[in-house]
Amino acid sequence: MDISEEQRAINKKAFSELFETNDLLDEDIGSMIRNKRNRLIFQLSHLFQSGAEHLARRLLQNPSEYIQPLSDFITDRTRSIDPKFLKEGEQVLIGFDGPFVSRKVTPRDLLSEFIGSMVKVEGIITKCSLVRPKVVKSVHYCPTTNQFTSREYRDITSTMGLPTGSVYPTRDDNGNLLVTEYGMCNYKDHQTLSMQEVPENSAPGQLPRTVDVIAEDDLVDSCKPGDRVAIVGIYKAIPGKSQGSVNGVFRTVLIANNVSLLNKEANAPVYSAEDLKQIKQISEREDTFELLSRSLAPSIYGHSWIKKAVILLMLGGTEKNLKNGTHLRGDINMMMVGDPSVAKSQLLRAIMNIAPLAISTTGRGSSGVGLTAAVTTDQETGERRLEAGAMVLADRGVICIDEFDKMNDQDRVAIHEVMEQQTVTIAKAGIHASLNARCSVVAAANPIYGTYDRSITPTKNIGLPDSLLSRFDLLFIVLDQMDPVIDRKISDHVLRMHRFRSAADGGEDSVSMYGREDETDADGSVFVEFNRMLHGQTKGRRVHVEALKIKFLKKYIHYAKHRIQPDLTDEASEYIATAYAELRNTGGSTRTGGTLPITARTLETIIRLSTAHAKLKLSKQVLKSDVEAALKVLNFAIYHQELTDMEEREQQQEKEQERKRRADGDGNEHGNRRKGKPDAGDATNTEDAAEAMEVDEPAAAPTISAERVAAFRSAFEQHRHEQRFEQITIAEIEQVVNARAAVPYLRAEITLLLESWRDEGRVMIVDDTIYPTY
Repeated sequence: MDISEEQRAINKKAFSELFETNDLLDEDIGSMIRNKRNRLIFQLSHLFQSGAEHLARRLLQNPSEYIQPLSDFITDRTRSIDPKFLKEGEQVLIGFDGPFVSRKVTPRDLLSEFIGSMVKVEGIITKCSLVRPKVVKSVHYCPTTNQFTSREYRDITSTMGLPTGSVYPTRDDNGNLLVTEYGMCNYKDHQTLSMQEVPENSAPGQLPRTVDVIAEDDLVDSCKPGDRVAIVGIYKAIPGKSQGSVNGVFRTVLIANNVSLLNKEANAPVYSAEDLKQIKQISEREDTFELLSRSLAPSIYGHSWIKKAVILLMLGGTEKNLKNGTHLRGDINMMMVGDPSVAKSQLLRAIMNIAPLAISTTGRGSSGVGLTAAVTTDQETGERRLEAGAMVLADRGVICIDEFDKMNDQDRVAIHEVMEQQTVTIAKAGIHASLNARCSVVAAANPIYGTYDRSITPTKNIGLPDSLLSRFDLLFIVLDQMDPVIDRKISDHVLRMHRFRSAADGGEDSVSMYGREDETDADGSVFVEFNRMLHGQTKGRRVHVEALKIKFLKKYIHYAKHRIQPDLTDEASEYIATAYAELRNTGGSTRTGGTLPITARTLETIIRLSTAHAKLKLSKQVLKSDVEAALKVLNFAIYHQELTDMEEREQQQEKEQERKRRADGDGNEHGNRRKGKPDAGDATNTEDAAEAMEVDEPAAAPTISAERVAAFRSAFEQHRHEQRFEQITIAEIEQVVNARAAVPYLRAEITLLLESWRDEGRVMIVDDTIYPTY
């Protein structure tokens, strides 16, 4: 829009009179001069504080009339403060910031009513073009007349004057040839960006909207794909490319004048004093870990250890960048492998709901470049541009990959770098770039045969290479357990979920149209209210189990993750080193092998899990108790505890059936031997005796888990190393081992372990005295 010189002078005079004595504006100009920048970020609040609301309103509605006069005024003011800062003919560029109120929109809200006005748009950058020079003024020399001629070029991005043509002149008015003097021409940098809606705020069932952004001068390369930004600019319409016909449809762009990066805390919750008090109280509870895991996905029955691991994953460890350039990741990667219909995908959905930033993909629907980054060709200019993939967009967040086993091997290799180095390096089509992808990976997969085959080792069931498995900190085997007691509990739980009538189905509407909770709570409680239909009846000794509300759980996780950065203590370091050595020693001697290879990455896993548990307790230091809690989660994952528990239950059921069968057989045989009618008391005594005999049999050979075997061996070896004894009694062993064990060992367990050592030739047993033979 071309404005007259008179109007331009009037607007400039209005700004001069308004800001004749304004210290805040002078401070902003002084800061710009000190930082040697050429763009002043003008705060709209200056206009409101000066009582010029009408001027601020007109500036937002018709920015083309006011930006150039404001630039002239700021340039004069800058020259009066520091005459040597600007070159001759150079002007200060103007960017805007401040309260935009109704003009703070997303790409979906950019409609025709905003064309020609100034808006503030928030979104995520998906594409960036290469930076190209755009001519502003060209100088031409005529060899015939020895004269210089110049020509200025303006397009839709210019703030003054009408747009001009973009064709270089080759002849002057008299037809003489002209030669372009490129060294005397003026250019400015030009870059086009593509900004998309933030994924978590896009409407369900609709594709995310995109808006094209033009960045020039110092705004080029101010952001990269995957960054969350707020861009202030003028929303303009450009005529479409039509061959001679006018169809009335225009292409719209945003001419940026200020690009501000939104750090990942832009969507951070607001903490009230009551929230901080509740967070501190819950962190001081003994059962904080269990409480948070119960609150994660209350609609999913069981999987308590996996829920605990998810809580630690969302809290994460501490990222470290050493002086020598080494990057140690703090994000925790987790994988679930198991039978169909064990709520793996539902757990991923729960993570999507709780995590501040989470992106979901599937294995078959994702390619390697779609997960990392791709080089694409711009349809308009034909130039190469970089496009961010899902993992780059999930920077500082969580990416959930379902059906991980359905991915092609070539695509799966692409995420190796992301899972350890946490960067995406692209070297294609003349573009060499490195993008940050600091995200936690949560993958769900089915075993190689569809269902878990318990006759072979976990590694063969999973069917993934060790190079990929070692990058996962935790790997859980989730089984469909055929147990009548568990099946009954699951069916009761699922039926309660289906019978429960939520607020969205007919009660008071407390859910917004996008499925998020309402911002205001009716009461100040952070716990879920008891509902008989949802939580079942509290019969007898059964007590209602507490669970946190989703909104407060998000606040707690965000607070613990970003406000707490614990340090490792010497005691915890020693304990971690000992635990890692034990894992290495026992890694190859377990009955069916662990789910994960025990490598140096496992040591870092223990550190990350311990740090995450310290964050959970809002502790500034990682203590031994944090390491113990982390090791419990890690041992459950490595030694596929669910499979062990399932086999133990089956063995117990078989022994129960065998006991009943033998008891029935003994009863019948006894009845046939006796003559006459048997006495009821005798039959009862016989049954009791048989039952007592059968009960003693399983007690003589208790089942001991692999980690308890390893802990017993470690305690015995450490005591022998300290005391250097040649013989020791079983009573002394029991006293030494139970002094270091969280769960005491029974005398029968110790005897069984020592007898197994005797069979291996490690010890000799004479009466109650043990003689080590190695």
